[in-house]
Amino acid sequence: VSALVALQSCQCLAWKPHPVVAWGAESQHVVAGYSDGTIRVFSISRTEMELKMHPHAVALTAIAYSTDGEMILSGGKDGLVAVSSPRTGMTIHVLAEHKGSPITVLQCTRKQYRDFGVEGGELWLATSSDRRVSVWASDWLTDKCELLDWLSFPAPASPEGLGSLPPSLAAFCPWEPGTLVYVGFGMQKEALFYSLRKKQVVEKISLPYFATSLSLSPAARFMAVGFGERLLRLLRCPSSEAQDYTGHDDTVHLCRFAPSGRRLLTASHSAVLLWELTAG
Repeated sequence: VSALVALQSCQCLAWKPHPVVAWGAESQHVVAGYSDGTIRVFSISRTEMELKMHPHAVALTAIAYSTDGEMILSGGKDGLVAVSSPRTGMTIHVLAEHKGSPITVLQCTRKQYRDFGVEGGELWLATSSDRRVSVWASDWLTDKCELLDWLSFPAPASPEGLGSLPPSLAAFCPWEPGTLVYVGFGMQKEALFYSLRKKQVVEKISLPYFATSLSLSPAARFMAVGFGERLLRLLRCPSSEAQDYTGHDDTVHLCRFAPSGRRLLTASHSAVLLWELTAG
C-alpha cells in the first residue's frame, strides 16, 4: 500500500466497519488521508487502491467511517470537515463550523433518532485544536446533517512551560449513552464527562498531566489516557481507580482499545506496545 502513494505522507487512517463477506472471503477496506488533501480507499484483501477522492485543499488531520461504512468523514488542517461517499466518489457536505483550526478527532456512533428529538440514525462529533467540539445528528440516506451541540472549553490565556499545546480530544462514552469525554489544554488537568441531554459537565476526573491521547473501551468501563511524560494511565470508571504504566520512550501519542476491550494498543515515537487487559 505504501508503494502506491510514494510521494505523499499519510496523516490518518480508519478501518471500514463490518467488512462485507463475499464468496466466503472477508473484503476489508481501510481509508487513508494524505498531506495533499486526498483520500484513498484501499482493499486489504486485494492489496490495491480502489478509490481516490480530493475533498480537501490542505493536509488531512482526521478521518472516520460512518457506522454503516457508507460515508467517509474527513477533517483538514484548515478546520473544514467533508462528508464523502465511497460509493460514488462524491463529496456531499463540507462543514465550515471549525474553520481556522485543525480537526483533531472525528468519531461516529449509532443512535436512535428519538434520543435527542432530532432526525437521523447516527451521531458524530468533530473536535478541533482550539478546544471546540461539535456534535451532529445525521441521516445519510436523506442527506440530513443537523448540529446538535456546540462545546467550547476555556483555557488560560498564556500557557507557561509548554512547548506546544496538548491536543483537544473527545470521544463518545460507550457505557454512558448521550455522554462524551473531553481532554485538552484547560484550566485544570482533567477529563470531563459532558451530558448531551443535560447540556453540562456531569463528572470530572483529575489527571496528573495534560493528556496527549485518549481511548474508551467499547466493552468495559475503562478509559486509557496517554501523556507527554511517557506515562499511560488506565482508569476504571466511575470509581476513577487508576493504574499507571511506564515503558514508552516518548510521548504516548496514541492509545486504542480493540473492539473486544481485552487489548490496548499504545504508541510513542519509536515504540508500539500491546497490552492485555485481565479481568478483575
